[in-house]
Amino acid sequence: MTASKNSNMDLPPEYISAANDLRSDTFTTPTEAMIKAALNASVGDAVYGEDVDTARLEQTVARLAGKEAGLFCVSGTMSNQIALRTHLYQPPYSILCDYRAHVYTHESAGLAILSQAMVVPVIPSNGNYLTLEDIKSHYVPDDGDIHGAPTKVLSLENTLHGIIYPLEELVRIKAWCMENGMILHCDGARIWNAVAESKVPLKQFGEIFDSISICLSKSMGAPIGSILVGNAKFIRKANHFRKQQGGGIRQSGMISRMALVNVDSDWKANILKSHALAHDLAAFCKVNDIPMESPTDTNFVFIDLRAAKMNPDVLVKKGLKYNVKLMGGRISFHYQVSTESLANVKQALLEAFEYAQEHPFDQNGPTQVYRSASTEIDVHGNAIQDIKGYKY
Repeated sequence: MTASKNSNMDLPPEYISAANDLRSDTFTTPTEAMIKAALNASVGDAVYGEDVDTARLEQTVARLAGKEAGLFCVSGTMSNQIALRTHLYQPPYSILCDYRAHVYTHESAGLAILSQAMVVPVIPSNGNYLTLEDIKSHYVPDDGDIHGAPTKVLSLENTLHGIIYPLEELVRIKAWCMENGMILHCDGARIWNAVAESKVPLKQFGEIFDSISICLSKSMGAPIGSILVGNAKFIRKANHFRKQQGGGIRQSGMISRMALVNVDSDWKANILKSHALAHDLAAFCKVNDIPMESPTDTNFVFIDLRAAKMNPDVLVKKGLKYNVKLMGGRISFHYQVSTESLANVKQALLEAFEYAQEHPFDQNGPTQVYRSASTEIDVHGNAIQDIKGYKY
């Protein structure tokens, strides 16, 4: 498109590189190998089950997870929502999950709208992950009491806040779910991170969960998609709901082939590289007494903005000063982040923390992970209060 045509459009700046982008591990850009692979992809109609590369991707991920079948979805949100809808049969019913769970907090009220489900969000007693005891104390049995909404599905996230769910706790929870006829779903948006760091095979997680939404973009680096895995009957019905929600893609072979490039590569090495960067920053925070919300098991460093009395807008602008893109107190690493950006984010974070000590900020209301209106100064010290921030 010519410059004259572009001049009449409200277009964002061209995205150049993810090397300095620590807003999320979704900001990775397609590699040359991915783009070349897409040029040679199959071109069948995936809605009719006729695309080779889509089927290959679905079956590859399903087998890695030890499941019978997989279903390509355009996003983790869709994968989670159709999974939970497929598990639920006759309302009234409820879903139990962590109060920070993506399915509850960041999927646009999908459970209420699409599944007509009541959600029971639970705060972990240990501050990090739900234990069996937490679950039991909030479980609503289907015992004939007509006043409640019986718990039919337990949805857990691995990782959550970058924390790896302990395998022994998952085994305890699974045994209890089997005793009580409870479905166990996993939002595995970052389950690849859990696999790489814990050395627990994906198949072992597959033995525990009835279904898993496995993201292909977060940390893995594919441009689009998640694979929902489960037994064959479950996936057939999930495909029905995917179609209902507009998720049927015709020639999805191109994006499937791009995802296969990373699934078939040494993805563990890439992921562990991002973990090493996060662990380095977490150690820096400890040395400088910068409070963190959660343990840094994998690729996230969660700054406790409330405890630090740190204004997230100041942190974002300090990031811009040192040429790193930040978004609130969640600092996210992926395999394309450079070591230079790690050094820069340390400087930005330390300056923001020092600024907070002189100008303490009291957070009113919940922290908004996906919003940050930038203020402060640029790298030259010039006031840029009117700069457009990162808003989602």
